[in-house]
Amino acid sequence: MVSATEPDWKREQTQHYWDPGRRLLASIRSYQRHANNGGLLAKFMAGIAIVRHRFWSVITGADIPVNCQIGGGLKLPHPNGIVIHPGVEIGPNCLVFQQVTIGSNGKGTPTIGGHVDIGAGAKLLGPIKIGNHAKIGANAVVLCDVPEGGIAVGIPATVKQIIKEIDE
Repeated sequence: MVSATEPDWKREQTQHYWDPGRRLLASIRSYQRHANNGGLLAKFMAGIAIVRHRFWSVITGADIPVNCQIGGGLKLPHPNGIVIHPGVEIGPNCLVFQQVTIGSNGKGTPTIGGHVDIGAGAKLLGPIKIGNHAKIGANAVVLCDVPEGGIAVGIPATVKQIIKEIDE
């Protein structure tokens, strides 16, 4: 069972050199680590992280800002076309497939709980809350809250089922 509270950092470890999703995340983590430290070396390392981030952003076609609030253990198996607003909060151990947009509708940005799976092409827009262990279906347009363990499908998305999972 995947935890919704404790990040599994192994999910972000690169398996081999050509691992675009994990390399993109590594550049974001590196920037955040160095940007919060003072000193000349930290600024230099943050600059290197920005160059790496831009490279992997071009390779993946993803638009994930370096200042996003992303919990540990995020998986991007096919990172092409993913767009995430800088104000979005993503919990630990989430899974985001290709062509997903997580953004603002002018009123606010989503808050995503832990261990949320977001299917290919899904759009999550506005000041919504997605509960822990929720599942968002492929191509769903989510404009409302999804409770813990809920499954959101359709355009606009509706919650179809509640999954009862227990964190141990």
